[in-house]
Amino acid sequence: MQGNRTFTMIKPDAVENNYIGAILEKINSAGFTIKAMVYTRLSKRDAEQFYAVHKERPFYGELVEYMSSGPIVAAILEKDNAVADFRTLIGATNPAEAAEGTIRKLYAKDISANAIHGSDSDENAQIEGRFFFSERDIH
Repeated sequence: MQGNRTFTMIKPDAVENNYIGAILEKINSAGFTIKAMVYTRLSKRDAEQFYAVHKERPFYGELVEYMSSGPIVAAILEKDNAVADFRTLIGATNPAEAAEGTIRKLYAKDISANAIHGSDSDENAQIEGRFFFSERDIH
């Protein structure tokens, strides 16, 4: 996935608010191709594993509870410069600070329920993508 692929999750708040279609439209309009996608729900254990990198942070427990509170949509996206371009498309973690027209500015409730996850590096895109998909799922 180096360079041209990234990973995303549409989070429980955005799924609950029926924003899946609108968010996917923004992703497609920005030139991303969806290589793999799944509608699923993280168990508490899955959320703990996925976010293990944040285990020592004070928000970890709340994050695990939130991410296992409802369905999510996980996807592998492809485009040149995928990670950086997708981070620009989704906007700042805090939607109050996100640029106009970004996914978080349009669809996030607040910094905790911020609608969408996007990998922050090529390495993390690979790790996070493999959590949900095998290589055969992506081709």
